[in-house]
Amino acid sequence: MTVRTRFAPSPTGYLHLGGARTALFSWAYARHFGGTFILRIEDTDIERSTPEAVQAILEGMEWLGLQHDEGPFYQMKRMDRYREVVAQMLAAGSAYHCYCSPEEVEAMRERQRAVGDKPRYDGTWRPEPGKTLPAVPEGRKPVVRFKNPLDGDVTWNDLVKGPITISNRELDDFIIARSDGTPTYNFCVAVDDWDMRITHVIRGDDHVNNTPRQINVLQALGASLPAYGHVPMILGADGEKLSKRHGAVSVMEYPAQGFLPEAMLNYLARLGWSHGDDEIFSVQQLCEWFDLDHLSKSPAQFNPEKLAWLNNHYIKLADNDRLASLARPLMEKEGARFDGAPALEAVIALMKERANTINELAVAAMLFYRQPAPDAALVTQHITDAVKPALADYAERVKAVEWNKAALSSALKEVLAAHKLKMPQLAMPLRLMITGQLQTPAIDAVIELFAREVVLERLQKFL
Repeated sequence: MTVRTRFAPSPTGYLHLGGARTALFSWAYARHFGGTFILRIEDTDIERSTPEAVQAILEGMEWLGLQHDEGPFYQMKRMDRYREVVAQMLAAGSAYHCYCSPEEVEAMRERQRAVGDKPRYDGTWRPEPGKTLPAVPEGRKPVVRFKNPLDGDVTWNDLVKGPITISNRELDDFIIARSDGTPTYNFCVAVDDWDMRITHVIRGDDHVNNTPRQINVLQALGASLPAYGHVPMILGADGEKLSKRHGAVSVMEYPAQGFLPEAMLNYLARLGWSHGDDEIFSVQQLCEWFDLDHLSKSPAQFNPEKLAWLNNHYIKLADNDRLASLARPLMEKEGARFDGAPALEAVIALMKERANTINELAVAAMLFYRQPAPDAALVTQHITDAVKPALADYAERVKAVEWNKAALSSALKEVLAAHKLKMPQLAMPLRLMITGQLQTPAIDAVIELFAREVVLERLQKFL
């Protein structure tokens, strides 16, 4: 059997973290077995589906690198196929026309609630041997309902949760086609999974209640059943369902905040799945290791600090040219001047150790690309008359040394010894004079990146 998985989002909103994780698990499972990963856009909710949401889903998948092998398929382009199957089911007797108005259905549910019964369609128009159906109301278009089995159970061995059984008595004859002919969600999903030969359905556990309906439709069609695995939801750090108040929930907010896709993939994979104690692994390793046996049955908790830690790890590993191409547009918006300044790739190499995001990296790198404007109070505090002779000495020594970190560091140590100073007493004023900031990487490494004439000019302003 060739493994065929699918990711089937509804374009009624952006691709959120839960959806991205579902896509990742489905993609990784297909890749693990050399199978096929299918992208399907379930856009039958005409009122809520938008082209913008479709585009956001496609962009999110592309940013994460979750390339589909087939698709994207759009349900709205498959209407003829759904109508064909509805007609087959009507002819086979596994579906029937129902002429109840929405008001009549609501009234029957109110009566059921009043006596403590579960509200459900009562089968008024369900054909049965010996049963006389009501007269067809004039001018009323019917819906099509699925003839759900009245007895027995729907049982499946969930790939995550284990055996699940739901009685058919808990299910009613749900609508598979509305009065205007448009098909409904559970019916379309069942037909799509059948036509697309889906072998494994991996999705959020909010779909558990949909599964028995889809199984019954597939069995009525004589179709083979996929294996189902329902993954627990993602919770916020406070234990509540992940929402906007927990921070960014649209996947495409994360590149805007400076996160790398490999960090996000690594983090999402560990939200509810594990491979021993491994916390950091490549996409290749994920595809090699991924299985459904190690998916957690408990909800995962989203931890922004851990995501930031992982992002820092991948920033440190990333190619400096790539990081520079991501940081440059952010810096240009802040007025960075690159002409005559150090090569951005070299600055990135120096600054990236401490950055949790590309945005932080861009902010940190700005000290090389703007005129320093140190706070006057800090200048008074650190660039004192007592330390100015040592600063002048350093300025004189570096006029002739080789312009590299080792020589600049050696000159610094010579000045410290000659003037009987400790490193902070000289490094702090040097930082202020050259960069305008008190906190930078090692001062000799910073000075090395600036041109000699820039350093001497900035020192002279204070001497």
